[in-house]
Amino acid sequence: MVVDSMNLNQVILAEGNKQLDTTNQVRHKNQSGFRNPRILAEVAIFIALSLVLSIPPIFKMPQGGSVTLASMVPLLLLGLRRGPKVGIFAGVVYGFVDMAISHQVYYPTQVLLDYPLAFGCMGLIGFFKNNPIAGVKNRINKSENKSLVGFFKNNPIIEAIIVVIGVTVAFTGRFIMHLISGAIFFAEFAPVGMNPWVYSLVYNSGYILVELIISCIILIVLNVSQVSKVYMQ
Repeated sequence: MVVDSMNLNQVILAEGNKQLDTTNQVRHKNQSGFRNPRILAEVAIFIALSLVLSIPPIFKMPQGGSVTLASMVPLLLLGLRRGPKVGIFAGVVYGFVDMAISHQVYYPTQVLLDYPLAFGCMGLIGFFKNNPIAGVKNRINKSENKSLVGFFKNNPIIEAIIVVIGVTVAFTGRFIMHLISGAIFFAEFAPVGMNPWVYSLVYNSGYILVELIISCIILIVLNVSQVSKVYMQ
C-alpha cells in the first residue's frame, strides 16, 4: 500500500490547525469571562465608584430609594463595555453591598427585589453592546463586530439615542423590581384609599426618573467628549 506523503502532511497540518484553533477559542473564552483578572478588577473598581457616588445621596426617600450623584453611571459603562453577563453580575454584587450599607432590610423577598435584582437590571444595558446593523455590515466586510456606540461614532445624535434607550431599559428593569417590592411590602405606607400599586408607582417613579435623566446626561456628555470611547476600546 502506497501512502501519499504530501496528502498525509496536509492532513496532519489540518488537524494541527484545528487543535490550535480550539485551544485559542478556549483561551479567548476564559480571558473574556470572569476568569480574566482584568475584568474582575474592572468590576471591583466600578462597583467602588458607584458606591462612592451614592454616598451621601442628593435626596433620600423615607422608605428607601434616593437621588445620587450619577451613582449608576459606572455600572452602566461597565455593562456597555463588557456585556450583560458582567454588567448584571456587577449590579448584583453592588446590590448586596448597598444592602449592607443601607440596612433597610425587612423581608427576604423584599431584599432580593430591592437590591440584587433591582441593581442587577442595570446590566441590561449590556445587551446594547453589539448592534445588529453593525453585525450585518461586519459579516459582509468579514471584520469583527463593533460596539453599538462605536459603530455610530460619526453620528452624535444616533449615539445619544442609543445611550438613552439603553439607560431607559436598564432603569425600567430596576423600576419594576422596586414597584413590585413597594406594592407588596410597603403597602401600609400608602395613603388611605390609595391602591398600593399606584402608591408604589408614584413613589418609585419620582427618584428613578431623576436618576435616569442624570445618567443619560452624564453618559451623553462622556460620549461626546470622547472619554467613554477611550474606555470602550
